Formats: sequence, C-alpha cells, structure tokens
Amino acid sequence: MPVVVLAGGVGAARFLEGLVKVMPPEEITVIINTGDDMANFMGLYISPDIDIVTYTLAGKVDPKKGWGIRGDTFYCLEMLQRLGFDTWFMLGDQDLGTHLARTMMMKQGWSLSKVTKVISQSLGVRCHLLPMTESWVPTRIMTDVGLMHFEEYLVKRKARDKVEDVIFDGVEAAKPSPGIFEVIEQADTIIVAPSNPIVSIGPILAVPGIRQALIDAGAPRVAISPIIGGRTVKGPADKLMAAQGVEVSPRGVAELYRDFLDVLVIDLQDRMLKSSIEAMGIEVVVKQTMMTSLRRKKALALAVLKAARKLTNG
Repeated sequence: MPVVVLAGGVGAARFLEGLVKVMPPEEITVIINTGDDMANFMGLYISPDIDIVTYTLAGKVDPKKGWGIRGDTFYCLEMLQRLGFDTWFMLGDQDLGTHLARTMMMKQGWSLSKVTKVISQSLGVRCHLLPMTESWVPTRIMTDVGLMHFEEYLVKRKARDKVEDVIFDGVEAAKPSPGIFEVIEQADTIIVAPSNPIVSIGPILAVPGIRQALIDAGAPRVAISPIIGGRTVKGPADKLMAAQGVEVSPRGVAELYRDFLDVLVIDLQDRMLKSSIEAMGIEVVVKQTMMTSLRRKKALALAVLKAARKLTNG
C-alpha cells in the first residue's frame, strides 16, 4: 500500500507521527518542501522542513516547539552572540551537527536527496524522505518593508510585516527530485498534509510537472485542512492566504487544490462549510483534526486512509 505525503514542517510532521503508527513506515514516501531552505546561513546549508520531519520521525524533536532537538543545548550560538554575530535563527548544538554534515556532504558533490536519505536513515527513520527538488528555489516574501527570505519574515521578524506577495524564486527552471514522478504514479494513496498551503505545499505544487502528476494520478488524493475556525493552528498560513486573496478557511484550501483533490478532511468547527466545498466536486470528511495527542494523530491518519479506501472501493 504505497502512500505519498506532500509535507511542510510542523503540521505535516505531527500528522506523520500518527500515520507511521497505523501503517508500515517503509511504505510511506514524503515529498518535502525545500522553499524554506537557506543555502549559506553561517556557511551552512539548512533545510528546516526536512529537519523537522526527520527529527519528528526519529523521535528526537522538541515536542513543545515542534522543531529542533529535544534537550539540545545552545553553547555554540551563545558564543557566536558574544562574538557579535546575529543569532536570530536558533540552531542547537546537536542540530548544528546535522547542518555541518549536510553541508560537508553537499560540498563533496552529494545531492540533497542522497544527503537526506543518509541523515534520515542514520537517525532511524524508516519512511522515504524526498526533497521536492534538487534546485535552489527559496521562498521570498514581498512585504511593506521589502523583499526577504521566508525564514527571515517568519523567525527574525515574527511575521509582523504586511505581506504583499509570495515568490518562489527560480521555481520555473526547477526539476522534481529523481523518483518523484514514479512514486506519485505508483502510489495507492496521495495525502496532502495539514501544512501551510501557500508556502509549504505551494512550492511543491509550483515545481514544474508535480501538479500535473497529481492531476493525472490514479490514486485517491486526500488533503487535511490546516485552517480551523478561520485560523491557522501554527504559523502564518492565515496571513499569507489573505495576502494572496484566498479565503482563510477550509473552503479556501479546497480552492487551492481543487484541480486535483478528491477529498478534504475538515475540522468539526468547520462542518458548516461541508456542502459548499462539496459543490466544488470535492468530497468532505468532518473529523477532529487538532493533533493534541498521539491518539488523535492516529485517529486522523486512519480517517484519511479510510476516505482513500472508500474511493478506491467505490
């Protein structure tokens, strides 16, 4: 039962925690956003969403923050700060080890896909993790104070600036990582995780060929809305959707995915939107989607798989 999951960071990682408990992890391929990547931050190549997914599936993530490594120390960052460097992006000491390893391997000519595979397997992850592309396609946010990398907008400036546009820099010339078309074609189920539809799933869909592969896929395609009651659970998805003229609701999420999506899972709070979403030709499953415990994560994963099986069995 091969399953493909399109993923961003924290929300996707939490969903995957449940999914790997209800099906064999080896049958799951995760296509991960790399628009958040920073190619030369303090001389290091950093992949925030890949690392969040990796650390979560390895059982090492900081559960309160949803990112970084549980119990990590920050001695290196403290010294850098003492030496006068700007340390706005919080990198723990163990986390730095990951970035150092990735940077060294990539300088030796290894692809981001190969590096991701080596790091994830070394940490005990049994799912297959694929970056969306090997190309450098940073997400940049045009704000009222200028153009900046997404991580600068989110972390350094706390998402406080007015968003005017979202740009996937260079994505038109990008190619999907090797194997992506094959896993989509061979999948029994395709899942869009509850990730930011603009800057987490949006960059994946913008890589030439991926959206069309999803449209052409024979497998059921199920998404989980990251918007509950008109708000995002975590991150600035609501601000970014509004800036792009998209309704901040599961209905807005459905509009973004409607050319390929079969089923949208929405929260109980949004059940009044069921009929209007179904009018788009998308089936709706109403379910508790707040992933506040492992039990709820597993229940949500099972609901998604059940919806896919229902479509497959007619």
